Amino acid sequence: MIPVQGLFEVHMSVTDLDRAIAFYGHAVGVRLAHIESARHAAFFWIGAPGGAMLGLWKAGSAPQTVTLHTAFCASLADVLAAPRALREAGITPLDFNGQPTDHPIVLAWMPAASVFFRDPDGHLLEYIAMLPHEPRPEQGIVPWRMWELMHCATPVPDSREARQRATVSY
Repeated sequence: MIPVQGLFEVHMSVTDLDRAIAFYGHAVGVRLAHIESARHAAFFWIGAPGGAMLGLWKAGSAPQTVTLHTAFCASLADVLAAPRALREAGITPLDFNGQPTDHPIVLAWMPAASVFFRDPDGHLLEYIAMLPHEPRPEQGIVPWRMWELMHCATPVPDSREARQRATVSY
């Protein structure tokens, strides 16, 4: 089981993306974070960058035919352990394109590591952890292992190992 730390993002389909960007930016007052023109999507930070996000997708353009998507904050160790934990629970972990995966992907424009999966009703869910690196929107969406190599990241231990070490008394 992956411990959920909070709600990270909600995604919605919209009929007119430009109108929705204006509405959420001006009327609602959330800060535009990133526009993915090729995917017909816009992302807004709610509060401080990296805290919570709203994603808007022009109807029919979202990955995996998204109409409802919810992401839960988790630790990086838990996101890295999520594919195995999901499989052990009989759930197929998915990459950004909806393909089964054994590793998270990195959304480089944020940057954040994430793993997707579906609930029994087909809603798209996600475990996500913000990364401490500078955003790299030009890198797009990359597999975790590639991100790790590109950024000389120290491998994060399996969350079970991390928890065991945290409970050892000295």
